[in-house]
Amino acid sequence: MPKLLYLVNEDWFFLSHFMPMARAARAAGYEIVIAARLRDHARQLKDQGFRVVSLESERRSLGPLEIVRTMSRIAGIVRAEQPDVVHCITLRMVMLGAVVSRLAGSALLVLAPTGLGHLWIEDGPIDRLIRRGTRIIVGRWLKGPNTRYVFENSEDPVEFGLDPSDPIVTLVGGAGVSSAMFLPAPEPDAPPLKVAVVARMLESKGIAESVSAITRARALGAPVELYLFGEPDPSNPRSFTEAELKAFGAAEGVHWQGPTDDVPRVWREHHVAMLLSAREGLPRSLVEAAAAGRTIIASDVTGCREVVRDGIEGLLVPLGNIEATARALIRLAENPALRARLGAAAHKRFCERFTEEAVRRTMEVFYRVIVMEAAMAAGSDRASADTARERGR
Repeated sequence: MPKLLYLVNEDWFFLSHFMPMARAARAAGYEIVIAARLRDHARQLKDQGFRVVSLESERRSLGPLEIVRTMSRIAGIVRAEQPDVVHCITLRMVMLGAVVSRLAGSALLVLAPTGLGHLWIEDGPIDRLIRRGTRIIVGRWLKGPNTRYVFENSEDPVEFGLDPSDPIVTLVGGAGVSSAMFLPAPEPDAPPLKVAVVARMLESKGIAESVSAITRARALGAPVELYLFGEPDPSNPRSFTEAELKAFGAAEGVHWQGPTDDVPRVWREHHVAMLLSAREGLPRSLVEAAAAGRTIIASDVTGCREVVRDGIEGLLVPLGNIEATARALIRLAENPALRARLGAAAHKRFCERFTEEAVRRTMEVFYRVIVMEAAMAAGSDRASADTARERGR
């Protein structure tokens, strides 16, 4: 049985986003090991039948000492586990884990630089320099016959000089969402138009812009309310504090609800999903809203436009444009027929591309193929070595 080692930042992140992939790998015949920072969700991963290994790494720190410590810990795990495949999830783990694994001679690398995040959002001179180096490492140095890439949208591969249609690149509809859990339901009564943002409470998720857009729409006479579902992320330097979120919630028509463990209920009780993010891999909250048949307002950026096409599944607005977002809110508040049409189209797109079943099928084929390729490559190497020995005699 080949062994697959996942390297990922946090146990909760793997549990919420990558279980369909892990189940697909198990169905393809792999022994699964998950290395992550273990907090409150390790038991749930174990209960799913996966072995977990502690990988303490502080996402907030980009200091050289923390990077060296993390790489050293990864090296120890790779040496101890001797995996056949190392699957690195998030850009941080691709940059640290894949480099260590390549130097350690791991048989096959799967690189999934999901989201790209802060490094691709900021545009200062240092950010541009680091981004250029990251492109070289991920798209050139790590690229090779024993490397495969997994992306959640068709735009991110191009950032690393990769062709999305190249056989070494696999596009997958995010982590997959259960179609049985998120069922379309009739809208709640309106007015007011209830708008929900389900996200980590980060600057990059457009939280402040969402509040401003709602305030502007209300000033123009629209009966709209905003509900923020999520919590601060202490490991992210761009996180809002609890005090700042409470201040947002003090504005008229704005409610900070904190985290929720019942997202299906959120979409049953709200009319519109909104995410004014600066950039995404594939926003799970929008996929879940689409599964529930809710229309969407999102910024016209990478990742969001993979889920939403303007005027078809929802409304796309220019990044940071409060006035355009307010006008979109007013348009939806005034037109329930439009909301119904967009929501039905969003559900249809979800069924076609983003279900848990679709992701599982894609990844199961992927894992079966790469293990066969690895076996063939190993057989070819053994044959070459045998031939060399024969010639030496």
